[in-house]
Amino acid sequence: MIQMSNILKVKANLRKYKTIKTNKSTSRIIDGSYNSVYKGRSMNFDELRDYVPGDEIRDIDWKATARSQKVLVRQFIAEKKHNIMLVIDSNKRMLGQTRHGIDKKEAGLISAGGLAYLVGGNGDYVGATFCKGDGLVQYFPLKTGMINIENILANYDSSVTEDNTSSIQKCLEYLIHRSSTKMIIVIVTDLYGICSIDEAMLKRLVFMNDVLLINVSDTDTMGKKVYNYTTNSYLPAFISESKSLARREIYNRNRMQEMARTRLNKYGIASITVDDPEDIDVQIASLFEMRKRMKN
Repeated sequence: MIQMSNILKVKANLRKYKTIKTNKSTSRIIDGSYNSVYKGRSMNFDELRDYVPGDEIRDIDWKATARSQKVLVRQFIAEKKHNIMLVIDSNKRMLGQTRHGIDKKEAGLISAGGLAYLVGGNGDYVGATFCKGDGLVQYFPLKTGMINIENILANYDSSVTEDNTSSIQKCLEYLIHRSSTKMIIVIVTDLYGICSIDEAMLKRLVFMNDVLLINVSDTDTMGKKVYNYTTNSYLPAFISESKSLARREIYNRNRMQEMARTRLNKYGIASITVDDPEDIDVQIASLFEMRKRMKN
């Protein structure tokens, strides 16, 4: 039976605001207006932009062009829709906990769901890709509407199981071969998942798309009663309570973090690390602000 508690938690957390508020008091998290419900060309335009080859001559604003001495085109509201594709890690590692003791699956679901509700509630298209426990890729095409988002979240919630050994790399490979649409791809995974994505894949992803990443943190693996979801067993005390192994664990994790940071920076991928999704609105705003700065 599908657990709905996490989905209800997402909706409860998002009910108190309809748009993300940043320290600049903006009502936009992606460049563009979120007020339009149009699917095609709108009779209204939101702003002017520079002419690019392929634009229709009839869309040129000749008065504004004469004033500015450069060709300006009316940007119609309907042009500013976005395609948001969530690629969410459903490996059994997500049954672990974050650094703040939150279930990683819950943190991932609320992060992805929070973002989806915020952009989907304003008319953007949302899709998703993740693996089921049997290893098959579940693909949800880009659609509008809250029913679509709730269907995605419910299916993800039931896909993170103890027998799920899938890889985020497999989901990305499926997406690359399945879709040629330009998208904003939001990857939700953990540190191990980031390091498992090969550079060739990252290069292909950023060639046609904007790519953002939400890193769900991991709890410390040392101490008493540490459960390893990879082996489905508790670590022996002589391992989990070893000071020398704890130092080695910290060293290895720092190396992975540096490798992940270097790789993401190399391909211009903005990222945040989520310990607790309680303030996910602020964190998502930070992610898109980072994306905006990196593109400028």
